[in-house]
Amino acid sequence: MSDYDVAIVGYGPTGMTLAALLGQLGRRVVVLERYTGLYNLPRAACFDDEIMRTFQKLGIVAEISRGAEVQRDYEWVNAAGEKVWVRYHFITDQGIENLTQAQADALVAVDTDYHTRDLFEAIGRGHYPSWTLKMQIMPFQDAKTYRFNPFDLTKVWPHGDYPLIEVGRLTLDRNPTDNHSQIEQGAWSPSNLVPGIGASPDKMLLGRMFAYADAQRYRIGANYNQLPVNAPKCPVHSYNTAGQMRYQLATDPVYAPNSKGGPQADTARYGEPAGWHTDGDMVRTAYTLRSDDDDWGQAGTLVREVMNDAERERLVDNIIGHLLDGVTEPVLQRAFEYFRNVDVDLGERVEKGVRAG
Repeated sequence: MSDYDVAIVGYGPTGMTLAALLGQLGRRVVVLERYTGLYNLPRAACFDDEIMRTFQKLGIVAEISRGAEVQRDYEWVNAAGEKVWVRYHFITDQGIENLTQAQADALVAVDTDYHTRDLFEAIGRGHYPSWTLKMQIMPFQDAKTYRFNPFDLTKVWPHGDYPLIEVGRLTLDRNPTDNHSQIEQGAWSPSNLVPGIGASPDKMLLGRMFAYADAQRYRIGANYNQLPVNAPKCPVHSYNTAGQMRYQLATDPVYAPNSKGGPQADTARYGEPAGWHTDGDMVRTAYTLRSDDDDWGQAGTLVREVMNDAERERLVDNIIGHLLDGVTEPVLQRAFEYFRNVDVDLGERVEKGVRAG
C-alpha cells in the first residue's frame, strides 16, 4: 500500500468518481474491494468507530424511522461574519430499534423492499416519523488545537466539551405521488448549500461535494437542477447555459464579469460565501496527528465501556459471520490484527470463532 497516495474502499459511483478526479490531479490511487481493502489499509481504523457500530446492533435498523442518528460537520456564519464549526445530529423520535443478523437474513428472503414499504405505509396511515435536530457547536479557533482532529468523521465530539443543543424537528408528513419524478430524479448533494452554511475540512465531505453533484450530472443530465424536485424555491440567476434538455432560457451574455448588467453575487446583503483559509504548507501527506489522534481509542472505548455483554456478543457473531464468507487466509490474518487493535479480547474471540467455523 505504500505505493499509493490514496486508497478508496468500494467500487460505488462516488468512489470511482473520486478516484478519477484524484488521478487527474496526479495522485496515485488504488480502489479496493470491501474486505480486502478494509484490512489492507495501513491505518484501516480510520473507519474504526463506524465499523464497530455497523457490525454491532446499530448496523441494521428495524425501520428507517428508528435509525439511530445521522451526523456531519459544517461551518456556520452569522450575519456579523462570525464563524463556528457545527455537527448536525438527527436523532429519531420513534426510539432506536434494530434487527439481528438472523432476523435481517430471514426478512430479505421474503421482502427485499421492507424498509421502503414500511416507511411509505406508515406515512400513508398518518404515522409521521420525525427526527429531532440537535447541534454541537465548536468555536472556530478550537478546531486548530483540539486534542484530536474534529473533522475526522469517525470521531465523536465529546458532549462534555460541546453539548447537544436542540434546534428543531424534521418530520416526513407526505408520500411522493410520482416515484420517478420525485424520487428517482431527486439529486440530493451536500454541495447544495444556502447562505450562512459552508463546508468543513472533513475530507469525506469535500470529496462528496464534488462526487455527488458530478454523479447527478451523469445520471440525470447537466440541467438536473431545473427539475422541480431539485429546483430552489426562489429564483436563481447564474451563467449556466446550454446542455441537454435545458428549458430555462439563458441570458446574454453568458460570461462574467460583463458590462451588460448580468447577475452578480449580492455580498452586501448575504455576505461573503462561507469558507475558511488554510495555513502552512500544502503537502501530500496524512493529517498532522494530535495528542488523541489514535486510530483505535474511541472504538475500544465503545466496545469495552459502552456496549453490554449481549451487544459485544452480537458484535463478535456478526464479524465472524462476515469473515466466514470466503475471506482468504492473508486477509483473515489482517482482520484478526485489526480487531485486536480495537480490543485484545475482541480480536481473540473473533479469531477463535472463525477457526471453529
